[in-house]
Amino acid sequence: MTMREHEPIILVRDCDAILIPYGTPIKLQKDSVVYITQSLGGNYTVNINGNLAQISSSDADTLGIAVAERIISSADTTLADGSLDEAIVWQELRTCYDPEIPYNIVDLGLVYDCRISKLNEGGHKVEIVMTLTAPGCGMGEFLAADVRNKIQAIPGVTEVNVELTFDPPWNQDKMTESVRLELGMF
Repeated sequence: MTMREHEPIILVRDCDAILIPYGTPIKLQKDSVVYITQSLGGNYTVNINGNLAQISSSDADTLGIAVAERIISSADTTLADGSLDEAIVWQELRTCYDPEIPYNIVDLGLVYDCRISKLNEGGHKVEIVMTLTAPGCGMGEFLAADVRNKIQAIPGVTEVNVELTFDPPWNQDKMTESVRLELGMF
């Protein structure tokens, strides 16, 4: 099935979702009508009765969408010295999207730091410090969980820590120039 943004979709089963921007878990009922407003990074933002909710990729079938599983090869993630390729971590971070703004968290300037360390017992630890566009956003823990899950799926990563911070506060200057240009924020 092809993506049908802005067309009515009838849910084929009940599914869990997160109410945006509050971060409240909700249950969407079978036969409810939704409209996809954003489908980035494997998650789906839908409009249901004038409210926005996020449906995870694991529940895409309720929208009638089959999602291909992303597989990252360990040969692609490890450098010659056995360390984890930091570029792969940043590539995965670029698959995480703000549920309301159609840009990834890296280009929005939400990722403040990314550190990779080799663990004595094998594998790698990835530590990410990130923020949100607004301190009161209820989606923070869900966005952090999306980051954690995607980084944890990288072969060779055995531990992931994601810290949410508001110091320094996010502002539009942290966005890439291309995003600011697209949003007309110069």
